[in-house]
Amino acid sequence: MLITVGQLLHGPVGERTTDAAVLVRDGKIAAAGPREAVAAQAPPSVARRDFPGATLLPGMIDGHVHLSFDAGPEPFTALLNSDGPTLLDAMAQRAGQLLDCGVTTVRDLGDRGGAVLRLREAITAGRVRGPRILAAGAPLTPPGGHCWFLGGEVADEAQLRATVRRNAEAGADVIKVMASGGHITEGGAAMWESQFSTGQLAAAVDEARRYGLPVAAHAHGAASIASAVAAGVHTVEHCLWLDGPEGVDRRTGVAKSMAEQGIAVCGSLCGYDWRTKLERDGEAATRAFYDRLSWLDGLGVPLITGTDAGIPQAAFDDYLSMLELYVWLGFPAERVIELATVGSARALGLSGVTGRIAPGLDADLVVVDGDPRADPSALRAVRLVVTRGEPYAVRGPGGRA
Repeated sequence: MLITVGQLLHGPVGERTTDAAVLVRDGKIAAAGPREAVAAQAPPSVARRDFPGATLLPGMIDGHVHLSFDAGPEPFTALLNSDGPTLLDAMAQRAGQLLDCGVTTVRDLGDRGGAVLRLREAITAGRVRGPRILAAGAPLTPPGGHCWFLGGEVADEAQLRATVRRNAEAGADVIKVMASGGHITEGGAAMWESQFSTGQLAAAVDEARRYGLPVAAHAHGAASIASAVAAGVHTVEHCLWLDGPEGVDRRTGVAKSMAEQGIAVCGSLCGYDWRTKLERDGEAATRAFYDRLSWLDGLGVPLITGTDAGIPQAAFDDYLSMLELYVWLGFPAERVIELATVGSARALGLSGVTGRIAPGLDADLVVVDGDPRADPSALRAVRLVVTRGEPYAVRGPGGRA
């Protein structure tokens, strides 16, 4: 397949080619660059897809989703009431919505009964359209702790290690640990309260290391963030630095340690939440809440783009609203694209697979109308999505299907 476009954004800021083309062969990027030079490498019989005036960029990454949740007011109730086939069909629909947004890789950080592993298998086999999935399976949590209903309750270190092994042997790509409480679990720990000690988190990291797996720590509270970083986790999810029901304690020393260790933060940002807060609380309060991302970035902490899609109001078809928050905070649009592609791929250990337009990498590609460097809303006008070399007609306002 030969795709020609008005401009090609390779991924890193400043790497751009006009009047460009990408040649796809056997699921990989075979060549990328000026149109005439790339077209000369294509066989005469190659299928062509021409998009004059459009922009081609790497497939984008959503680093925090829950495909088994429905984004309704009680997603866990809907999950528990769904039988296996019904749940898998619903998850496949949500995966398709992400693909339609130009998302070609997702990291699913919590489901029940290995449903996401079955979906991953179906997508890989070509039975279902959807993005590449990095799966965690059931997250580790204390008895009655945050998201206990997903089946990952552990009462002591022995059970913690056993659950890490169970998830790894089932095919997990990442181990998820609920280092703090959360807001969707009635009766569980509060968001700012720690659920595991530093030693327990270190045991999870140690056990995961035996399988070559990274550990993602759900951590809203400042104390839980500090424990997760001291334990050597690979990513911190949410990272709100909460200190009690109203307080915030941004610990510069902990954040600098994250930067030194390469521990990434996924803000897990719901577009609905930040826009609602802006309308309700005003610009100053909203900026004060979300500018932790700019603060972390300034300290050199790697950032992963993620939506937390599946929790209440976090829709699967609204990926761009999350990116628009970064723009609103002052990140240049081209830098935001870099975060959603190159940066997130690097933080998730996928630099040798995806995240850039370069020969040898998987052909994860998105074509959009217009120039998203000048107008980020152009990312809503998706014309074509290619994942691992397979082209998909996009469903929705931006597509032609």
